[in-house]
Amino acid sequence: MSDDMARARAERAPTGYGPAQMQFNRLLPDPGPVELTDLLHGLELAAHAPADRPYVVSNFAATLDGRIAIDGRSGGIGDDGDHAVFRHLRTQADALLVGTGTIGHEQYGRPIRAADLREIRARAGLDPAPPLVTITRSGRLPLEIPLFQDPESRVIVYTPQALAPPRVPAKVQVHRVDEEADGPLNTAALRHLRAEHGVRSLLCEGGPLLLSALLHERLVDELFLTTAPLLAGGGPEFPMTSGAALSPPQPLELVWALERNGSIYTRHRLPGSQR
Repeated sequence: MSDDMARARAERAPTGYGPAQMQFNRLLPDPGPVELTDLLHGLELAAHAPADRPYVVSNFAATLDGRIAIDGRSGGIGDDGDHAVFRHLRTQADALLVGTGTIGHEQYGRPIRAADLREIRARAGLDPAPPLVTITRSGRLPLEIPLFQDPESRVIVYTPQALAPPRVPAKVQVHRVDEEADGPLNTAALRHLRAEHGVRSLLCEGGPLLLSALLHERLVDELFLTTAPLLAGGGPEFPMTSGAALSPPQPLELVWALERNGSIYTRHRLPGSQR
C-alpha cells in the first residue's frame, strides 16, 4: 500500500481566499461563534519542540466512516472550511512533511505560493517559502512533478539508500540515513532535520503510511482532523492510517471541536506532547 490516496489540499482554494473571512461554531470548549484566525493564528508550535526533533502536527480530512479519498481522490472530502484550515495551518510551521507517494500522485508544486499565506508567515517570523521534506525508503522520487521542476522549490529528502542529488531545477538536498547507526528512519530524519536545518515545527500532510510510521515511532504531537458529513460505504479507498496496529492504542486529548456546514473540525494532542 502506498501514500497515493492521501490528501494534498494545499493550493485548491482560490489564491485570494482569506482564512480571516471564515467563521465556525465552536462546540468545545466555550460554545459560540469563533473566527478561524482566533484559533490558528500564533500557534507558536516551535516553542514546544522537544530537545531533539521538531514539534509535529498532522492534518487530515476523512469521511464519517474513516476514508480519506473518494473515487481515488482526496479533493471530494473537504469543503471550503477544510481548505481554510489546511491553508492556514501551512502558515504556522517551519517546514512541511509529505510522503513521496502523495507528492507524486497529487502532482505537488512549490508550497506556499499564495501571497496572503506568505505574508502571514513573514509576519510570524517564518520563512515565507518553507522547504518541503519527504522521506523515501526506496529512494524513488517523482522528479517529473512541478515541485522538482520549479527552481524556487526547496526539497529535503531523507532515505536509507545511496542516492545522489537529482539533476532538476529545484534545490534538492539528499541525506542518507543509516538505520543501524542512526536509528529508525523517521526518528533519525527528524533529528537531523532539527540539528542540521534548524526545523523546530513540522506540518505533516500525509499520507496514511507516513502518518502510521510517525505514530509508531511516537513522533506526532498533534492531530487536526476534519470529519466530513459523508459515508464512503467501504470500497478500496484508504483509511487515515494503515499497516500494523498500535499496541496499545494511543489516547488523545481533545483541545477543541468546531462545526461548520455539517463538518466537524477537531484538534487533539497526543501523549508525550510538550504542551
